[in-house]
Amino acid sequence: MAKTYAQVLIEMLERQGVKRIYGVVGDSLNPITDALRNSSIEWVHVRNEEAAAFAAGAESLITGELGVCAASCGPGNTHLVQGLYDAKRNHAKVLAIASHIPSAQIGSNYFQETHPEKLFAECADYCEMANSAEQAEIITHHAIQSAEANNSVSVLVIPGDISNEPVKDEVFSHSVVAKGTPVLCPDPNQAAALAEAINKANTVTLFCGAGARYAREEVLALAEKIKSPIGHAFGGKMYIQYDNPFDVGMSGLLGYGACNNAMQEADLLILVGTDFPYNDFLPKKNVAQIDINGAAIGRHTVIKYPVVGDTAAVIQTILPLVEEKKDATFLNKKLKEHAKLLEGVVEAYAKDAEDKTPIHPEFAATVIDELAAEDAVFTVDTGMCNVWAARYITPNGKREEIGSFRHGTMANALPQAIGVQAAQPGRQVISFSGDGGLGMLMGELLTVKMHNLPVKIMVFNNSSLGMVKLEMLVAGMPEFETDHEHVNYADVARAIGIKAIRVEDPAQLREKVAEALAYPGPVLVDIVTDPNALSIPPEITWSMMLGFSKAATRIVLGGGIGRMVEMARSNLRNIPTSPSQF
Repeated sequence: MAKTYAQVLIEMLERQGVKRIYGVVGDSLNPITDALRNSSIEWVHVRNEEAAAFAAGAESLITGELGVCAASCGPGNTHLVQGLYDAKRNHAKVLAIASHIPSAQIGSNYFQETHPEKLFAECADYCEMANSAEQAEIITHHAIQSAEANNSVSVLVIPGDISNEPVKDEVFSHSVVAKGTPVLCPDPNQAAALAEAINKANTVTLFCGAGARYAREEVLALAEKIKSPIGHAFGGKMYIQYDNPFDVGMSGLLGYGACNNAMQEADLLILVGTDFPYNDFLPKKNVAQIDINGAAIGRHTVIKYPVVGDTAAVIQTILPLVEEKKDATFLNKKLKEHAKLLEGVVEAYAKDAEDKTPIHPEFAATVIDELAAEDAVFTVDTGMCNVWAARYITPNGKREEIGSFRHGTMANALPQAIGVQAAQPGRQVISFSGDGGLGMLMGELLTVKMHNLPVKIMVFNNSSLGMVKLEMLVAGMPEFETDHEHVNYADVARAIGIKAIRVEDPAQLREKVAEALAYPGPVLVDIVTDPNALSIPPEITWSMMLGFSKAATRIVLGGGIGRMVEMARSNLRNIPTSPSQF
């Protein structure tokens, strides 16, 4: 007896090593969820399909494997869109199963009818609708292959009746999906041009993103040879900052230290594995860019020396061609400048914090960072939680950090924590959840409870949309509708059956966070924080009134950088004291 397409689909996913599917059961999706009953794949029941897509994306990012989510027709599909946009922009491998209305009803304004091929066109690299069981089996392979090859999102649109149809002849279901990580070596002419540009420049700065993740040793070797400061984007922080003797901090809206000055003042800036979008922070002359995706080169500033290839392969190619620079004056100057800048703000918000209420969120982030496991995974809500993560989570080569860093949506941290924790149940997973983000997808607390996922949910509860307030104030607008009535999220969690701790006294914070991290199950820590933290400096300058200019950003977001100052101080010890070096 022939198998139905739903059965073939589940068997194909099992052969790909898929362990779970995130979604909400219902109507047109029922044949597929029914096929799951006798499979090895777990169904993770979420409360909103948006969370399913976030969770699948986070699972893929933390494991490197295919993440899968599913939704029923109409509204179920539209809920998926937000999380799939985020997954695509985060380069997660995600397969979304989007069930559809009965095929005979398509085009008749049927109940819950949408047009999924149009709906998902922008948030997926592959989106096709099944017209028969045989064709569905074929495009399933194509969808999986596309997600694996492109590190992106594929969507299968499956009318409910097609799921129940028998597959008469399995053609593609046993085709081996190409995975692996091929190495893309640079064009010799591009590599030679970059090496020559480095040799001609008296001073060079490297600015690294997530694309430098697997090229850390090569980046450090190049910096050593050419005496270059190394700055990073938020995406590169966890991979390039730790134990880095050339570190000068981060650029962008949340930037700190000497990074921006090093980028602007160098004769040559090299963008390394970053699609850094904030062009106001990028110089527009004598810039090189290394990226495996040629389409990303030149998106945000004028590039004079483009090199397409894997970061590690590019640097390995050019390193023998690069002449060693003897003069470390520029590097040493920037290291000193970086340390001085950090010294000036290290105690700006943490000093005497144990006596100040409401609790300083900077202090809360510092305590969490100090007590968290060496290999903890942090998921970070968009908004002010991004500030705390950028400045207070200390990288060490073992920790990971996941957020909506490119899509910038609210409410991502908790569902992403669900995906990471489901995939790695023995690992400590900590969400930095803003009260605004948590409130938006608060139903996912039920998912955490239902599956007993030991996520540690740290709620920065300031009863405010803090980043929006900051944007308004910096733009010279009076804040409006950014504050809301206070919610006791600890009470909400307890009502659901989750262990909850509420902290209003900063003197109790360390003890309560330690208690939460030691607890074997899920915990919500409701930390009542200061809504005015980092909201506005003592004086408003004209540049601030013009918006998020570079100068205003340094003023408004110039306070507090956690333990990063320790590394900056340490790096100064390697600077020679000879006058000729300065």
